[in-house]
Amino acid sequence: MKATGIVRRIDDLGRVVIPKEIRRTMRIREGDPLEIYTSRDGEVIFKKYSLLGGVEDFAAQLCDTMSRSTGSICAVTDRDTIIAVAGGGKRELMGRHITPELEQIMESRKIYSYTGETRPIPVSDSTDKLLTTVAAPILAEGDLLGLVLFISNDTPTVTGDAEYKLAQTIAAFLGRHMES
Repeated sequence: MKATGIVRRIDDLGRVVIPKEIRRTMRIREGDPLEIYTSRDGEVIFKKYSLLGGVEDFAAQLCDTMSRSTGSICAVTDRDTIIAVAGGGKRELMGRHITPELEQIMESRKIYSYTGETRPIPVSDSTDKLLTTVAAPILAEGDLLGLVLFISNDTPTVTGDAEYKLAQTIAAFLGRHMES
């Protein structure tokens, strides 16, 4: 753990304010769920809660299947980070934050497909060599959970209808899976 030097008092209703700088750094937005952990040493730890966090193995299997059938790099993200990757780029992507551009695509709730007309969208700030070709938002009961991605190396290719439909189908499947 890293000390921040910031001290906050608990108010009479038991609330504590997480400073804006920490929320910005940790990408905690208003309404984001936080898990609370305690230790025997008296520590209280807040961790961002991800609904998709419990399905990482399942998402990895889906990515592997999509990658084998299309020959592309495939990934699943939660709202902030990449939780599953198959087909290459795992070391560069796994556990990394997605770019603000992908967050905007997720917030728009529309499927993105690279057409060759605009600048390609990097998947993560950690590398500019892996670029998004398709991004489909995962929705469960109207809540955004993450994205299903098709990714290309260096030069993105204009995606076909198959990748678009597959990303759309897997995103819908994961959303339904999370509802049940």
